[in-house]
Amino acid sequence: MIRNDFKVPSSFSLMTLIPVGLVIILIISLFSSWYTVDQGERGVVLRNGKIIGTAEPGLGFKIPFIDTVVKISTQTHTTSYSSLQAYSRDQQPATLRASVTYSVPADRVDEVYANFKSIDAMVARLLDRQVPTQVENIFGKYTAISVVQERIKFGLDVTNAIIQSVKGPIEVSSVQIENIDFSNAYEKSVEDRMRAEVEVQTQLQNLEKERVSAQIAVTQAQAAADSQLARAKAEAESIRIKGDAEASAIKSRAEALAQNQNLVELTKAEKWDGKLPTTVLPSGTLPFIDAKK
Repeated sequence: MIRNDFKVPSSFSLMTLIPVGLVIILIISLFSSWYTVDQGERGVVLRNGKIIGTAEPGLGFKIPFIDTVVKISTQTHTTSYSSLQAYSRDQQPATLRASVTYSVPADRVDEVYANFKSIDAMVARLLDRQVPTQVENIFGKYTAISVVQERIKFGLDVTNAIIQSVKGPIEVSSVQIENIDFSNAYEKSVEDRMRAEVEVQTQLQNLEKERVSAQIAVTQAQAAADSQLARAKAEAESIRIKGDAEASAIKSRAEALAQNQNLVELTKAEKWDGKLPTTVLPSGTLPFIDAKK
């Protein structure tokens, strides 16, 4: 057996370990003295647990082992609520799904840490309590039909109600009403009512179509009657004008004959062919023309 009786002096071990420990502590202190804050975040600087300030995005320095930095997001977040129960003004039950969009103001991150420690805790204490209550209150001001017809206005009313009710370092930018689910019985009644309204509208359209068709027929008949009347008036006017012309001609001829007797003899002469009749009755007379005239 070989025995190892060599021993390291204790003074040598102590003198060796102290510098090594100091180097290690120095290295740890050096690395723990710097921190970074990402864009979209703000840092809350704590010294022995007490808030001493906030940190902007970028590289920062802190006292090692004494200061700590807690990062709070300032980006936009959305929280969803899938089963909100409410009754409409006409006592119709509904299940709503909504989402709330919010963010933390950059200058109020210290309040978030001081009062809630984290964003999740803040949402649980502020939004989770107010959203169901405000949705139920605003929904109760609408009837089942009006809340569907005025869905945009309903969403704006809910948004305003939540903004006014939530007090704290949070900014609610919008509330989206993603779905409104009524009971099966109510939805069936709405479907039946809509079907009846469609049938009524169809009947009204048919009646209007028949009325227009009848009006067109009356208009066409009136137009035909007016056309016939116009033709009759035209024919009557033509006959009158023709009769007036013939009467005027006869009158003019009569006046001419009365004023000039020789015109009668001239007319006889113009129409006589120069031949005497071959047969003369015993009591008859020969036609003659007064040559002197």
